[in-house]
Amino acid sequence: MKKYVLTSLLISIYSICLFAQNSNTNSYAYRASREKINNLIHTKLDVNFDYSKRQLLGKAWITLKPHFYETDSLKLDAKGMDIKQVALAKDLELLPLKYSYDSLAIKINLDKSYKSNEEYKVFIEYTAKPDELKANGSKAITSAKGLYFINPDSTVAGKPVQIWTQGETESSSVWFPTIDSPNQKTTQEIYITVPSKYKTLSNGLLINQRANNNGTRTDYWKMSLPHAPYLFMMAVGDFRIIEDKWQNIPVQYYLEPKYAPHAKAIFGDTPKMIDFFSKKLDVDYPWEKYAQIVVRDYVSGAMENTTATLHGDFVQQTSKEIQDEHIGEDVIAHELFHHWFGDYVTAESWGNLAINESFANFSEMLWREHKYGKDEGDAKNYEDLLTYLNDSSAKEKDLIRYYYRDKEDMFDLVSYQKGGRILNLLRSYIGEEAFFKSLHLFLKQNAFKTGEAHQFRLAIEEVTGRDMSWFFNQWFFGNGHPELDIKYQWNEKNKTQYVFVKQLQSNKIYTLPVKIDIYSNNQVERLATTLTKSIDTLTFKLDRKPDLVNVDAEKVLLAKKTDHKSMEEYAFQQKNAPLYLDRLEALEAAMANLTDKKSTQIIQNALQDPSYRIRIKAIESLNLQKTSHRGFAINTLKKLAEEDPKNLVRTAAIDVLARTRDKNFTKLFVSALNENSYAIQSAALSALTALNFNLALENARKLEKDAEGSLTSAIVSIYASNGDTNDFYYVQKSFRDASLNEKIIMIQDYVVMLAKQTDTKTVKESIDELYKIGIQNKNYGIDKYVVGLLDTFIIYKKEELPKVTLGIKAQTEEQIKYAEEKINSLLKM
Repeated sequence: MKKYVLTSLLISIYSICLFAQNSNTNSYAYRASREKINNLIHTKLDVNFDYSKRQLLGKAWITLKPHFYETDSLKLDAKGMDIKQVALAKDLELLPLKYSYDSLAIKINLDKSYKSNEEYKVFIEYTAKPDELKANGSKAITSAKGLYFINPDSTVAGKPVQIWTQGETESSSVWFPTIDSPNQKTTQEIYITVPSKYKTLSNGLLINQRANNNGTRTDYWKMSLPHAPYLFMMAVGDFRIIEDKWQNIPVQYYLEPKYAPHAKAIFGDTPKMIDFFSKKLDVDYPWEKYAQIVVRDYVSGAMENTTATLHGDFVQQTSKEIQDEHIGEDVIAHELFHHWFGDYVTAESWGNLAINESFANFSEMLWREHKYGKDEGDAKNYEDLLTYLNDSSAKEKDLIRYYYRDKEDMFDLVSYQKGGRILNLLRSYIGEEAFFKSLHLFLKQNAFKTGEAHQFRLAIEEVTGRDMSWFFNQWFFGNGHPELDIKYQWNEKNKTQYVFVKQLQSNKIYTLPVKIDIYSNNQVERLATTLTKSIDTLTFKLDRKPDLVNVDAEKVLLAKKTDHKSMEEYAFQQKNAPLYLDRLEALEAAMANLTDKKSTQIIQNALQDPSYRIRIKAIESLNLQKTSHRGFAINTLKKLAEEDPKNLVRTAAIDVLARTRDKNFTKLFVSALNENSYAIQSAALSALTALNFNLALENARKLEKDAEGSLTSAIVSIYASNGDTNDFYYVQKSFRDASLNEKIIMIQDYVVMLAKQTDTKTVKESIDELYKIGIQNKNYGIDKYVVGLLDTFIIYKKEELPKVTLGIKAQTEEQIKYAEEKINSLLKM
């Protein structure tokens, strides 16, 4: 699973509340793997839907056998259901069985005691009622209803009618009875009956479709390879299916009709990804097909349901948007890689979630590195490292942990970002070939079964011949990270370079294999050492003072580093050290020391860096009030704004030029409005607003018809500033059609526009929408954000009361009261 791709605003809200819990092992009970009394063998389902009641009418035939010990009973998870019938399915007969049901599980008395070599089959008829179930999700998975009806009564105009499922962690048992545990695996069949106008998707292959006499159709899907119950899925709705393939394996993309023409732009690299991962792991994609579907109102980022990945609608972009930034690409790689780590070999317990999520997180970097080059892989690695380091509570948690408050708490920065960085560190330590041979061995040894960290360790030891316990104890079964202070001293008298590396953390001393590059006499020499002390003193005999000593030359350490290089050394590093992080470190040092003469040169060089990310960072670092910057920056920025091959660099350059409020750039901004890039158009429109608002407003109305994403947000912002009442309906439609990320970007402007509306029906409908967003995203703290916005709405309305007519005054008072009621309701949730 991949969590939301978050805007910076949402990240700030999210980070405050997401990982606030202390994971001290003394606080929680030991979370054992679920005992295996009976094993799932095969699951057959027959389902149809009552859209008006938001219910599933189901029949299940579940084949099982005892794991080892003889047993005469069976316990199945079945949350919030009405159970109609429980029977033993034997020789075409249904023999009633005694059972009890407590709304969470069915306890069944079998007809006899069964031995471990004896299979039996139970039949259950039931009604699933997900909307009546009270189930808490996690910060990563915001709901645990299992089965979701989207706009089933078509009350929201323009919004599709859909049904979809979300099984992780243990929510599949909301829509079918099962043993809902990651250490169970089963094959499956499912018959899905739906109105004939809709398409369906499930795991495995679509075997046949049968038209019924009542305007419905029954689709039969079959999954012939075993997988965990939480990976079962189905989806129903009006989708266009775009066909693709990898070798002889079908690859499909299910999208809303509007986005079907952009399917190859969104998902077109999927066959290349399958090929790359298959070759890298030396394990061909092990399943019968691979489909990806995009749904509305999804409760997380995406989910790796076996053969049928489900994505939130943030991945639905037009080809024009993707030219600016393909925001779904990391997620697409992440969910695909789960089909080896997570689906093919599944974490044996939620405490071993790293077997799923750390590997999938690592794959994002791996794909970027393969497609775009090492700079992009290193950039991803660094982004995730910072994400982890910036959360103070994350350092308290082990990667593999058996003590936690709730299984949902495992979906955090440690299981994802830190775990992925640990794997990259391991890759460097044992070497590329050994690392991927170890992954191959682990996958083959545990194929279609479950795995845990110790099995992974043993696979590495078998490949390398090295004892890896120290590494796993430190990084997999331990918490925290080193905090390194690195200082340098050259002794001219004895021609010795000293490097002092101090570990500042108080809890323990880390063992850190590290590579050091020494640059001298136009040559570079790489040395390897291992840091093992609170203060390590490294000495190097040289014939002259080196130009640079580059500790952690491969830039793989999972550590917080303070490196005391001079600006002259950083300038040398920027020009001569080969990696993305070498150049980024130099730029960040320059940004922190703007008074140093070398900093200007470093920033100037960074504006021409091969990595567009560094170019953007350099652009954003410019202080155009500073004479030394303005001297070289203006012409460079103009050139970047007009010619850079990367749209986001051009956007950043326009943003910085806009700060000057120099009317000489009006022509440049107006010209940029004609670019085939929403990001550039958005930046240009915003820039123009400060110079000539009427011209910006005029162009905003021209651009309405072909606006998506950031351009829509820019238009909404202009209308919020000084648009008329009619502009509200464009704003309202844009807001309703937006993904969660886009809503968060434009929500403040939306409320500003809403406050200017006098029609009470329109105002109440809009407040209801805001209220629903707050409730649905409470785990991200959005409820509190909505409360603040509604407070602002009320203040504006109260200020208007003395100015309005009597009739409008009554409506305004009604609107204020309604907003206050919604605030009180949100505060009580």
